[in-house]
Amino acid sequence: MPRVREIEEDEGNPILRDIFAKEREAFGSLFNTTKVFAHCPPILRAAKQLSSAVEASGLLDPQLRALVYLRVALINGCPF
Repeated sequence: MPRVREIEEDEGNPILRDIFAKEREAFGSLFNTTKVFAHCPPILRAAKQLSSAVEASGLLDPQLRALVYLRVALINGCPF
């Protein structure tokens, strides 16, 4: 059980509505981090922009990036 309540509905917030819709379309559900960051929509939006910028920068090889994601998931005990 999470210590911080996870937010799963946008409750009319346009930032959450857009982010939730994109994530559900791409992955079928919301990531837990998204549901926690949703407590502060501007921070959630900034975190998503940071992730997008890292991927778009081309500084990390896509295969290496996938390995990093996998390793972080394993360290945190999360399914990948």
